[in-house]
Amino acid sequence: MEQILTTFGIDWHLLLINAVNFGLLLAALWYFLYGPVMKMLEERRQRVVQGVRDAETATHRLSEIERSRAQKLAEAGKESDELLAAARTAGAAKERELLQKGEAAAAVVLRDAAAEAAEMKARSIAESKQEVAKLIVLGMEKAFTK
Repeated sequence: MEQILTTFGIDWHLLLINAVNFGLLLAALWYFLYGPVMKMLEERRQRVVQGVRDAETATHRLSEIERSRAQKLAEAGKESDELLAAARTAGAAKERELLQKGEAAAAVVLRDAAAEAAEMKARSIAESKQEVAKLIVLGMEKAFTK
Protein backbone atom coordinates (compact mmCIF):
# COMPACT_ATOMS: atom_id res chain seq x y z
CA MET A 1 0.00 0.00 0.00
CA GLU A 2 2.89 2.25 0.79
CA GLN A 3 4.28 1.62 -2.69
CA ILE A 4 1.05 2.80 -4.31
CA LEU A 5 1.11 6.00 -2.29
CA THR A 6 4.76 6.72 -3.14
CA THR A 7 4.10 5.86 -6.79
CA PHE A 8 1.42 8.52 -6.99
CA GLY A 9 3.50 10.96 -4.98
CA ILE A 10 1.27 11.02 -1.95
CA ASP A 11 2.86 11.51 1.44
CA TRP A 12 0.67 9.74 3.96
CA HIS A 13 1.89 11.99 6.80
CA LEU A 14 0.81 15.06 4.89
CA LEU A 15 -2.49 13.38 3.97
CA LEU A 16 -3.14 12.58 7.60
CA ILE A 17 -2.33 16.16 8.69
CA ASN A 18 -4.58 17.57 5.95
CA ALA A 19 -7.38 15.22 7.03
CA VAL A 20 -6.97 16.36 10.65
CA ASN A 21 -6.89 20.02 9.54
CA PHE A 22 -10.01 19.45 7.40
CA GLY A 23 -11.75 17.77 10.35
CA LEU A 24 -10.82 20.64 12.67
CA LEU A 25 -11.92 23.22 10.10
CA LEU A 26 -15.15 21.29 9.53
CA ALA A 27 -15.80 21.11 13.29
CA ALA A 28 -15.01 24.81 13.76
CA LEU A 29 -17.23 25.84 10.84
CA TRP A 30 -19.99 23.52 12.09
CA TYR A 31 -19.79 24.97 15.59
CA PHE A 32 -19.29 28.65 14.74
CA LEU A 33 -21.11 29.02 11.42
CA TYR A 34 -23.47 26.17 10.52
CA GLY A 35 -25.02 25.86 14.00
CA PRO A 36 -25.81 29.57 14.45
CA VAL A 37 -27.03 29.90 10.85
CA MET A 38 -29.31 26.88 11.28
CA LYS A 39 -30.50 28.23 14.63
CA MET A 40 -31.21 31.62 13.01
CA LEU A 41 -33.07 29.94 10.11
CA GLU A 42 -35.12 27.86 12.55
CA GLU A 43 -36.00 30.96 14.57
CA ARG A 44 -37.00 32.73 11.38
CA ARG A 45 -39.07 29.74 10.30
CA GLN A 46 -40.77 29.77 13.70
CA ARG A 47 -41.47 33.51 13.37
CA VAL A 48 -42.95 32.96 9.90
CA VAL A 49 -45.11 30.11 11.19
CA GLN A 50 -46.18 32.27 14.14
CA GLY A 51 -46.90 35.15 11.75
CA VAL A 52 -49.11 32.89 9.63
CA ARG A 53 -50.92 31.68 12.76
CA ASP A 54 -51.36 35.26 13.94
CA ALA A 55 -52.67 36.29 10.52
CA GLU A 56 -55.18 33.43 10.57
CA THR A 57 -56.21 34.36 14.10
CA ALA A 58 -56.52 38.02 13.11
CA THR A 59 -58.60 37.08 10.06
CA HIS A 60 -60.85 34.93 12.22
CA ARG A 61 -61.21 37.69 14.82
CA LEU A 62 -61.88 40.24 12.09
CA SER A 63 -64.68 38.10 10.69
CA GLU A 64 -66.12 37.69 14.21
CA ILE A 65 -65.89 41.43 14.78
CA GLU A 66 -67.57 42.10 11.43
CA ARG A 67 -70.38 39.69 12.31
CA SER A 68 -70.73 41.29 15.74
CA ARG A 69 -70.72 44.77 14.21
CA ALA A 70 -73.36 43.80 11.68
CA GLN A 71 -75.49 42.29 14.43
CA LYS A 72 -75.12 45.37 16.63
CA LEU A 73 -75.97 47.63 13.69
CA ALA A 74 -79.09 45.56 13.04
CA GLU A 75 -80.04 45.76 16.72
CA ALA A 76 -79.42 49.51 16.73
CA GLY A 77 -81.56 49.86 13.60
CA LYS A 78 -84.40 47.94 15.23
CA GLU A 79 -84.05 49.97 18.41
CA SER A 80 -84.06 53.23 16.46
CA ASP A 81 -87.16 52.11 14.56
CA GLU A 82 -88.87 51.29 17.86
CA LEU A 83 -87.85 54.64 19.35
CA LEU A 84 -89.06 56.44 16.24
CA ALA A 85 -92.40 54.63 16.36
CA ALA A 86 -92.73 55.42 20.08
CA ALA A 87 -91.87 59.07 19.42
CA ARG A 88 -94.44 59.27 16.63
CA THR A 89 -97.08 57.70 18.88
CA ALA A 90 -96.20 60.09 21.71
CA GLY A 91 -96.26 63.01 19.27
CA ALA A 92 -99.68 62.02 17.96
CA ALA A 93 -101.01 61.67 21.52
CA LYS A 94 -99.56 65.07 22.47
CA GLU A 95 -101.09 66.57 19.32
CA ARG A 96 -104.52 65.18 20.23
CA GLU A 97 -104.13 66.44 23.79
CA LEU A 98 -103.13 69.93 22.64
CA LEU A 99 -105.96 69.95 20.10
CA GLN A 100 -108.47 69.02 22.82
CA LYS A 101 -107.06 71.69 25.14
CA GLY A 102 -107.25 74.26 22.33
CA GLU A 103 -110.82 73.29 21.50
CA ALA A 104 -111.75 73.46 25.19
CA ALA A 105 -110.11 76.88 25.52
CA ALA A 106 -111.89 78.08 22.38
CA ALA A 107 -115.21 76.80 23.74
CA VAL A 108 -114.59 78.66 27.02
CA VAL A 109 -113.73 81.84 25.13
CA LEU A 110 -116.83 81.49 22.96
CA ARG A 111 -119.00 80.80 25.98
CA ASP A 112 -117.55 83.81 27.81
CA ALA A 113 -117.94 85.95 24.69
CA ALA A 114 -121.55 84.80 24.29
CA ALA A 115 -122.25 85.50 27.98
CA GLU A 116 -120.64 88.94 27.69
CA ALA A 117 -122.59 89.66 24.51
CA ALA A 118 -125.84 88.60 26.20
CA GLU A 119 -125.00 90.77 29.20
CA MET A 120 -124.15 93.72 26.95
CA LYS A 121 -127.41 93.19 25.01
CA ALA A 122 -129.40 93.05 28.24
CA ARG A 123 -127.63 96.19 29.50
CA SER A 124 -128.22 97.94 26.17
CA ILE A 125 -131.91 97.01 26.23
CA ALA A 126 -132.19 98.19 29.83
CA GLU A 127 -130.44 101.45 28.97
CA SER A 128 -132.65 101.84 25.90
CA LYS A 129 -135.75 101.28 28.03
CA GLN A 130 -134.55 103.91 30.47
CA GLU A 131 -133.84 106.33 27.62
CA VAL A 132 -137.22 105.64 26.07
CA ALA A 133 -138.85 106.13 29.47
CA LYS A 134 -136.98 109.42 29.93
CA LEU A 135 -137.96 110.55 26.45
CA ILE A 136 -141.59 109.66 27.12
CA VAL A 137 -141.46 111.51 30.42
CA LEU A 138 -139.85 114.53 28.73
CA GLY A 139 -142.34 114.37 25.89
CA MET A 140 -145.19 114.21 28.34
CA GLU A 141 -143.79 117.08 30.30
CA LYS A 142 -143.56 119.17 27.14
CA ALA A 143 -147.02 118.14 26.09
CA PHE A 144 -148.48 119.07 29.47
CA THR A 145 -146.56 122.26 29.88
CA LYS A 146 -147.75 123.66 26.66
